[in-house]
Amino acid sequence: MSGRTGAPRRRGDELERAILDAVWAELTEHGYGRLTMDGIAARACTSKPVLYRRWPNRVELVVAALGRNAPDYQEPPDTGDLRTDLYRFLRSLLHRFDDLPVEGVHGFLVDLMRDPELRCVFRAGLTHQGPVETLGVMMRRAAGRGEIDPARLTPRVVALPLDLLRDAFMIDGEVPSDQVIAEVLDEIVLPLLRAPVRDRGVA
Repeated sequence: MSGRTGAPRRRGDELERAILDAVWAELTEHGYGRLTMDGIAARACTSKPVLYRRWPNRVELVVAALGRNAPDYQEPPDTGDLRTDLYRFLRSLLHRFDDLPVEGVHGFLVDLMRDPELRCVFRAGLTHQGPVETLGVMMRRAAGRGEIDPARLTPRVVALPLDLLRDAFMIDGEVPSDQVIAEVLDEIVLPLLRAPVRDRGVA
């Protein structure tokens, strides 16, 4: 008889939590470069076929784990000041990586750059009810208060804070500091959002 005969069988949300906890623990201990489906399955006390039924590869598993450990996208900060809202949200977003090895996060991003299909999966997670949508909520609130020009809120501009911080991480090899977040907001994002749109034509 199997040694697991007496163990309760986990299903649904309980099993998913165990698997995503295992992904996070494996990332923390080994980094992305040594993350394997075997290691995740062993830590979660399940089998690889169970993993593959939900997630076709380790990148999608990591995306799911990162999303589960992300700040609350449904309730973004609402202090009445856009700079404060953006700073608090971006800081909380970046600090979800605090217990992961930097090389693990970096390796994950490098893999995304190499594989267009995986980039699409990751970008879909960012934009649909994710951090980009949350940035849009905060910016539209600010436009309603008259803080910024609503004509500035194109999809590319809304995603700009995340794009700049991701690039800073890729270049510097470390999670951007609070000072870097402040510089991105004060020197680039907020001046752009506050500048009136004078000419919408394309040169």
